[in-house]
Amino acid sequence: MGSLYLSDILKRNNLEPDRIKLLRHSKNHSRFKKCYDSECMDVYQSIQNKGFFDKFDYVLSFVSEPGTSAKFVGCYSIGLGEPINASMMPTGFPVPEMFVEDSYFYDLQPTELLGDLRERLIIDWGKSVVSWHQKATNEKAVLAIQANPKTAFTGYENAVLSFKELKDIIEDKTLYENWHTALSSIYSIYLITDVSTGRHYIGSAYGKGGLLGRWEQYVKTWHGGNNGLKEVLNIDPEGYKNFQFSILQILPKTVTEDEVVLIENLYKKKLGSKVIGLNKN
Repeated sequence: MGSLYLSDILKRNNLEPDRIKLLRHSKNHSRFKKCYDSECMDVYQSIQNKGFFDKFDYVLSFVSEPGTSAKFVGCYSIGLGEPINASMMPTGFPVPEMFVEDSYFYDLQPTELLGDLRERLIIDWGKSVVSWHQKATNEKAVLAIQANPKTAFTGYENAVLSFKELKDIIEDKTLYENWHTALSSIYSIYLITDVSTGRHYIGSAYGKGGLLGRWEQYVKTWHGGNNGLKEVLNIDPEGYKNFQFSILQILPKTVTEDEVVLIENLYKKKLGSKVIGLNKN
């Protein structure tokens, strides 16, 4: 017997299990696999028999994992359904024959309910995996709640952050403790890309706080004191939302300031950031 069940999570979030439908989509099902790979899962699961969602307010969708396990991928509110016809089919839908069958198309709207558990919650569907749709009153043991991939530090080379993502990291030291530890422990040559224009700014981080301390200044001021970025903001005060932050090279804290500047200037030359980019010196 498990210690935690899906019903425990639902009740804690004021969701009534008897008003919730559970779906477990199998990657071994050819139609679903085509839709899943084409990012058309929401459309796929909206096509059901007449009355399929009657008496339910929400559907919790899961995707098959090894054995009888299943990963939670989203909660949807259930709206009205209507007889399906070919005119409803979105462009590029990979299984067009589904729109000429005797089915109903339901208005399933994604919600943020249990959003913190999306792609993280793993349940045991049970032995009856052929019963791909069930009521949430059927007990499902929780097998795992995985670490949130959004908060995990996966390496300096993989750090490619939007302004919003960087802001979240800087402002939440507890949730992003591993990011704070990693970024504060290095000096660095970093790259800021204005994704709306493709223009680059190359900077260097050294001194107290390492890269974390330098990037913190961008969150506070939006421009970090850089004239090229200030010019962007003079044209569009919300232009900082287009800034993307990444790391070109990590440097040990034993490196001197002069050595950092030499490496920084080399990158400016390589990427032409003084000629066609946002560096002014």
